[in-house]
Amino acid sequence: MKSLSLYAVFAYMFLHVPLLILAAFSFNSSRFTVWEGFSLRWYRAAFADAQLGEAAWNSLVIAVAATVVSTVIGTFCAYGLWKRSAPVLAGSLYLSLVTPEIVTGVSLLAFYQAIFRFLHLQLGMHTVILAHVAFCIAYVVIVVMARLRTVDAQLEEAALDLGANEWQAFRYVTLPAILPGVVSAALLAFTVSFDDYVITSLVAGVDSETLPMVIYAVARRGVNPMLNAISALIVFGLGALILISERLQARPAA
Repeated sequence: MKSLSLYAVFAYMFLHVPLLILAAFSFNSSRFTVWEGFSLRWYRAAFADAQLGEAAWNSLVIAVAATVVSTVIGTFCAYGLWKRSAPVLAGSLYLSLVTPEIVTGVSLLAFYQAIFRFLHLQLGMHTVILAHVAFCIAYVVIVVMARLRTVDAQLEEAALDLGANEWQAFRYVTLPAILPGVVSAALLAFTVSFDDYVITSLVAGVDSETLPMVIYAVARRGVNPMLNAISALIVFGLGALILISERLQARPAA
């Protein structure tokens, strides 16, 4: 047991110590990796940068829109799979999770080009949102399905026997029981959408740059301590959402 504990400690250190170092140097007054004193200059610079502000707003709009749409669709898909057993269809959901993002992005780009050629549309925020909905749905379905497996199906059957229709049984019996799982799935979808770079960079238009895209472009031009501040905010902000998601998913069904 002691060796397993040590292994776990070293594994967590390997994963998280670089993030802690990044966060620490985001408060360094120097442009280089030599500590010269505590300062918030890089946070002020990040919040004052107009390009970063616009990209952050685009990321928020895209993530919120994709989260709402994928959560609604994914919840109903999970409910349908729970009511009607379809192991092949349920198993195919994992295909989108193991497919390399570059393959997904190229296939979506080819699909958009084929469709938009006839509709005379261009790449933009709408294409990014649709792409994010496409890969977020699988996360939502998997999380909500896991929650549904803890729900007693006889509760819904009892509601139907007492005169409720199928929608009322879902609305007043099943949905409250799985609500923590739905919220957990939404938080996970938001995190995945906000953090995506590869697929977004392939389907985004000139007016729909997201925060990961701008961060990558700035990083390619050279060392910029402002990226430490932005990265620290993203890591700890999205990390908090993941922890909340895990806590909600672990709550027992009502």
